[in-house]
Amino acid sequence: MEIRIEGLTKVFRSPSGEEVQALKGIDLIIPANRIFTLLGPSGCGKTTLLRCIVGLETPDTGEIAIGDTVVWSKERRIFVPPNKRGIGMVFQTYAIWPHMTVFDNVAYPLQVRRVPKEEIRRRVRETLRFVKLEGLENRPATALSGGQQQRVALARALVSEPKVILFDEPLSNLDAKLREETRKELRRFLTELGITAVYVTHDRLEALTLSDLVAVMREGVVVEVGAPTDIYFKPKHRFVADFIGKANFIEGVVESVGEGYTRVSTPIGPITCGEETDLSPGEEAVVCVRPEAIELMKGDSQPRDVNVFRGEVSSLLFIGESYEGEVRIDGLVLAVKASPTSPIKEGDEVVVFLDPSRCHVLRE
Repeated sequence: MEIRIEGLTKVFRSPSGEEVQALKGIDLIIPANRIFTLLGPSGCGKTTLLRCIVGLETPDTGEIAIGDTVVWSKERRIFVPPNKRGIGMVFQTYAIWPHMTVFDNVAYPLQVRRVPKEEIRRRVRETLRFVKLEGLENRPATALSGGQQQRVALARALVSEPKVILFDEPLSNLDAKLREETRKELRRFLTELGITAVYVTHDRLEALTLSDLVAVMREGVVVEVGAPTDIYFKPKHRFVADFIGKANFIEGVVESVGEGYTRVSTPIGPITCGEETDLSPGEEAVVCVRPEAIELMKGDSQPRDVNVFRGEVSSLLFIGESYEGEVRIDGLVLAVKASPTSPIKEGDEVVVFLDPSRCHVLRE
């Protein structure tokens, strides 16, 4: 089911009368049968938006529609209760009842709706099989691992066969290794289900690995929406480029724009970017370069025709799969990455190459 959000605002008021505008006129279309992630820093409004969709928060203005049904509208005075919206929800804390077995936890939504017992047994068994918890029906919920409890919460959200499923940072309580494993499982589950999923997180890695589409939020506004690869490699806004991953920003002025390239004059020299921009020569611009797009080489050779500079490695830290460090070029410091087998050491004079195909032009 497609979710349509128009002109949504939400203001929270403290007892002292102070106002915080959590949502500032959100317009958003969440496509049907896709994994759509709301990504942003704490306090940006992503959880408030999720709670408005499910009906746990009441917006001040705007409209929300799920499929062809308007579930909330200020102007038309429509409010569909949360339990009538056809939505499943997985919370950050899982909300698992410790006094119940796995079966009873998953069956609870159906029991509340007074679904026949045989139908409950069938649907719970099928759902537990889907999330790979078959055989644990009679296990106390508290006897499960963190990852298994997360899957119980997912099963409980799925057993009612919702049109939409919402996730509010469900992996934040897991350790790093388990979080990585669960991300893969969750992506597979949601892809196989083929239903609309809205996922809230502040973790960029979760957003990139799980999503079909990512909406980056900041201070109550959706800044940008795009596929994970576009958001990472070709963001439209400096905030998005910086938030989604480590990036270097080199300020300059557009020198020329040709067929398939843009040349920017910068303090370290001209940089050629393998893309056209709508900026005109003379306009200020920012060249965005990810650390992994920068190649460091020893020696005096100049193996490329463009984007070759000379610098000094000012720091280099081993992080396992690579080295992370900084290189200084005429006073400008760039974050870089190097292979764990690289012969380059801290303090080395190096040749620095910025791959034009991975240099991205942003407006200042």
